[in-house]
This record gives sequence, structure tokens and C-alpha cells, in this order.
Amino acid sequence: MWKRKKILVTGGASFIGSHLVDSLLRDGAVVEVADDFSSGKISNLEYPLKKTSPFSWSHDRLSVYQGDLKNRDFVQSVVKGCDIVFHLAALHGGRGYIHTHPAQCCSNMILDQLVFEEAQKNGVERICFASSACVYPAYLQEETGSSYLLKEEDADPFQRDKAFADLEYGWAKLMGEMALKAYHRQYGIKTSSVRIFTAYGPRENETHAIIALIAKAFVQMDPYVIWGTGEQDRNFTYVQDIVDGMMLAAEKITDGSAVNAGRPDRLSINQACDLVFCLMDWKPKEIKRDLSKPQGVASRAADITRASKLLGWRPQFSYEEGFRKTIDWYTSYRDREYVKANLDRLLMER
Repeated sequence: MWKRKKILVTGGASFIGSHLVDSLLRDGAVVEVADDFSSGKISNLEYPLKKTSPFSWSHDRLSVYQGDLKNRDFVQSVVKGCDIVFHLAALHGGRGYIHTHPAQCCSNMILDQLVFEEAQKNGVERICFASSACVYPAYLQEETGSSYLLKEEDADPFQRDKAFADLEYGWAKLMGEMALKAYHRQYGIKTSSVRIFTAYGPRENETHAIIALIAKAFVQMDPYVIWGTGEQDRNFTYVQDIVDGMMLAAEKITDGSAVNAGRPDRLSINQACDLVFCLMDWKPKEIKRDLSKPQGVASRAADITRASKLLGWRPQFSYEEGFRKTIDWYTSYRDREYVKANLDRLLMER
């Protein structure tokens, strides 16, 4: 499927994108990355890249281009000659970011449409879109301790009671899914959308929950502050499981339909904290719960029946294994004094 294919990964220097690049290269693909480095980093691409111009780098089967995907000329230049596009680029962040930056989240619709349009014009065979669990109606996620699993049919922009996404970020992702179905229906291009549930892992930043919890333990914050009551839960999904799901979806789904990439089980924030404390062999003397901070929906987990049936996919990494890998990366990568001095900013900014 992937060997010698020319593949564009938008947002490929970002957290999930860089792991996708690693997997595609391992499978023999020729990979282009397009990224503006607003949240991605060239250092996330752990290869001996050689600078070939002020805004490009290359190494073997990997080429990296810096530019704005809201600029049509840049989009045209990077999609030209590509067989497959994985579209991950977006203005995004954790709950703190999407809560306080609604206008930036809305701008994602501009770059989505440009990428889809230019991909179709340039004869791209397939597009796989990184969507989000934020497309799901908040009213299905309001019960603390819920056992309900979100199903793909629970979010549908053409049904009144199911078009009710989570903030502007969720609406933009839902509109991206709708557009991909339209491109398939009108032009026949093979498309798929993957609804990513609470991804975490190495190379993620502190605006997201698990890295935020690890960062606070890393600097030994005491009192240790948890946003909200800590009873809110998520199905934290390790990044390599997400990447595997995206590659399978790009291969096996062609009609633009969406599939969940998440877990059917949950951890509360309090449980996640306890696991972080255990793995880092440290615990604060006091824990405070800040109810003034954004905390999102009460409970979220994925029904993965469709992913299992269509893709043969299930998450492979346990919470303990994924948390351990993430902690090992973070504590070796981050400078403790820098994090301590900048923690408040890191938790809110991209």
C-alpha cells in the first residue's frame, strides 16, 4: 500500500503528524511534510535533515516545507504529484486553547477547503482527514461516570439532533467531514475521516491533559492543581494506536465516512493523576481542584465496533505502557527549570 507512494502529510511536524511520518517512512513511502511550525517543530522529525532553502529541508525519502496552508500557491506546490494526502494541519490545542481561541479554530475551515480542493484538482488518489471526538454532541457526554460509548452515527451534520458539535473546533471538524463526503460524491476521490479521541504520547505539548499532568509532577507542583473536579473522564489513546488507525482508514475506507480511533474504556483525571504519581514515584502533599478552569465534557469514550469490523483495528497500548513511554520522553526532553518558570503559559498556549 505505502511503498514508493508519494504522500503529503499536512501538519507533519506536529505531535501526531510526526509519528505518522515515522510510520510511513518505515513502510517505504516517499513523504512530504507541509507545516507552518505554529505548533509543530522541525525537531519532531528526528532525521538528519539538510536545509535546501530558507523554507525547506530534506533527507532521503523525506522532504519538509514550511508555509501557510491558507495560501493557495503554497498548497498547490505541495500537493502536486502526490498520490495520498493525510490532512492533519489545524489550529488546535487542549481544552484551554480551544476554549479561549474560538476564532482561530474557525479558520481551520479555510485551510481544510483549500487542501481538499487543490488535492482534487491535482489528481490525488486519496485523502485521509484527521477529525476529532469534538464533533460529537455535548449532551451525550454530560453525565459523570457515564458508560455510553459514542458511535459514528451520533454526529451527523444532516440530522438536526446530531449536528451539535463541541465548540467552534468541533464544528470546523464536522464541516471538514461533510466536505470530504461531498468531494467523494462529486468527483469520486477516495476519502476517509478519522475521529481522534484524546490522543497523548511523546512530542505532545502541555496544553493537553496527560502532558499537563506529567509537567506538574515533573516540577513537583505542590499544592498540585487539577482543572475541574477531576471526576471528568476520557479514553486517553496512545499516539501510535491513532497513527495505525489512520493508515488503515486511508487504505480501507473510500467513501468519506468517519471512523472512531479511540478506546472504549475510561480514566478519570483523578485516576490519571494517580497513575502519573505512581510511575514518577512522587506524590504531592496536597491536591487542589480549580473549578474556574475549562474542563470540557463530563465523560467521553469511543465505540470502536466499526473500526474493528472495517479496519481490523483495536488499540494495542495499555494506559500504563503509554503513560510510561510518555513520561520517559518528557522527563528526558524537557528542562525542569524552564517548565517551572513557564508552566502557566505552557498550559494555555500552543
